[in-house]
Amino acid sequence: MTSNTSPDQLVFYDIASGPPVRPFAPNPWKVRYALNFKRTNYVTEWVDVSEVTETRIRLGVPPVRFFPNGEPFHTLPVVKDTATGDLVGDSFDIAVHLEKKYPSNPSLFKHSIGLYAAFNAHIDSIFPKGGILFAEGFPFNPETAEKVKTEFCKRAGVSSWDALNVQGEARREVVKDYEVALGEIVKYFKFSDGPFIGGAEPDYADFIIGGWLMMLSVTVKEWSEIRTWHGGFLGRLHDALEPYRGTW
Repeated sequence: MTSNTSPDQLVFYDIASGPPVRPFAPNPWKVRYALNFKRTNYVTEWVDVSEVTETRIRLGVPPVRFFPNGEPFHTLPVVKDTATGDLVGDSFDIAVHLEKKYPSNPSLFKHSIGLYAAFNAHIDSIFPKGGILFAEGFPFNPETAEKVKTEFCKRAGVSSWDALNVQGEARREVVKDYEVALGEIVKYFKFSDGPFIGGAEPDYADFIIGGWLMMLSVTVKEWSEIRTWHGGFLGRLHDALEPYRGTW
């Protein structure tokens, strides 16, 4: 929590799971990896899923994502820089901010930042293809679960949560298609000795993928199977990122 922040501290607004509270959402995980990799001084302000929209509006951070109908999608992460008062509300923009603020710490970007921006967009277009697999294991807070489920159903255009909780043969078909989809990501490891895309040391490209892998590890019951797909590249990356997860 953030009751006592020092003048040079960062406040990281992250989406909380149900108890015991832990991080699980992909974009906040990208930021958490980056914060730990850059060895920053930060504290986590946990926000229940039901309070994300209210929190972002209260902070005065404009939306960076929108629903198909044009309505704003208020989400997290947000990072507040207590030294400058800056509020940054997009995971990629936060990584750029950290790189500028801490230039002498390990670099998040070994190549053009524009390349990472394109890579981020590409990866973010692939992982949600299996999004319906996330529903069953979503770590709701029991006190707000029904409210959040109602909102998620409204966004998805379905009448009940059961419509998002695919099972049986239909689920196996989704899993099979997801294996094919994630094969597109594994291509980036083709010319690397691993465990990271660039070899022995990680950079922000690994954190982009790693954020999504954390989401899968928490919510998808087939995670133990997924981590072995395509020669186990994704499982090895997930394991190699463990030192950058920190504590919460």
